[in-house]
Amino acid sequence: MKAVSWQGTGKVKVSKVPDPELQSPENVIIKVTSTAICGSDLHLYDGYLNPMMKKGDILGHETMGEVVEVGKKVKKFKVGDRIVVPFTISCGTCFFCKKGLFSSCDQTNPNEKIARKAMGHAPAGLYGYSHLTGAYDGGQAQYLEVWHADVGPAKVPDDMPDEQVLFLSDIFPTGWMAAENTELEKGDTVAVWGCGPVGQFTIRSLRMMGAGRVIAIDEIPERLAMAKAGGAETIDFSKKKVAKTLDDMTEGRGPDRVVDAVGCEAEGNTIDSTLDKVKTTTKTGTDRAHALREAIYCCRMGGTVSVPGVYVGFPDMVPMGAAMNKGLTFRMGQTHVPRYIEPLLQLVEEGRIDPSFVVTHRVSIDEAPEMYRRFRDKEDGCIKVVLDPWH
Repeated sequence: MKAVSWQGTGKVKVSKVPDPELQSPENVIIKVTSTAICGSDLHLYDGYLNPMMKKGDILGHETMGEVVEVGKKVKKFKVGDRIVVPFTISCGTCFFCKKGLFSSCDQTNPNEKIARKAMGHAPAGLYGYSHLTGAYDGGQAQYLEVWHADVGPAKVPDDMPDEQVLFLSDIFPTGWMAAENTELEKGDTVAVWGCGPVGQFTIRSLRMMGAGRVIAIDEIPERLAMAKAGGAETIDFSKKKVAKTLDDMTEGRGPDRVVDAVGCEAEGNTIDSTLDKVKTTTKTGTDRAHALREAIYCCRMGGTVSVPGVYVGFPDMVPMGAAMNKGLTFRMGQTHVPRYIEPLLQLVEEGRIDPSFVVTHRVSIDEAPEMYRRFRDKEDGCIKVVLDPWH
């Protein structure tokens, strides 16, 4: 089969690899009909997790397709079903899964010792990510083995286009959980740093949950326009000072809730951003945390900081003094996708949201290397790329 594999910093390629074979009677194999490039994939592409990657690792964790083989213990699916696959791999029976903390599943990461050394405990396995999260083959391929198929994946209606349901695999639930984690009260003002795909779904989720105002912060015109179309007011940080602008917009109090939808590759036009870039380039630092710092600084006293943006190591200069003295609450984590996938599918079926709004490019899987570059460099209005493995 064809698959997109990691080849080193800034390098991916499409090549022929062996088709997957069932490794457990609890698994299914799908013929992938659509898969996407996620902002988290860029962390691998840009070398943020190089020590935890191996040449040839198959990428991708936003995937859906048609079931073509079913393990003997699978009860939920049959051959021919269309399913969307959560990026998290959860067993469904451990302490954490029983609490609905599916991304904290402690049974699906075979590289537990490596993860414990890096993070204290081992979170769930993830598709197409790093050896820190299990080194599972990803979905940017023509076929994918889906683990613990009865836990998480959802059957989708035959009459719904892929692009309406594909993002239930990750970015829609991630945006929804980010909004939920703000502990929103009706009428609140929420500032969202980052108008990439997760930021876009966070904005729309906040509006559906009853936010009074959503203020989106970015510098890319296409992203800001999409955020505005989703009901947000916007700040172009290349033209305005974010902290002063937010103060002016909130009568000096600051937004009630803030969301860092950027993560470890945050960029800005400030001194701290420049220092971060130097440190990550020279391997003396791991994360660029400008968005997180600014969100903490701008949030009103007693507010909440929600962090769906991915961090990989030890961000410098996080203003914990400000966070403590302002009495801020932090909520964060990888998304517990199985908790949200069915309710969000219902929102799509009811017509309350059409997730396909975020797609700017749909191309053949053969174009993946070029689209990784365009997505990373924000060229050609590229916000979300869907790959077709077959055409």
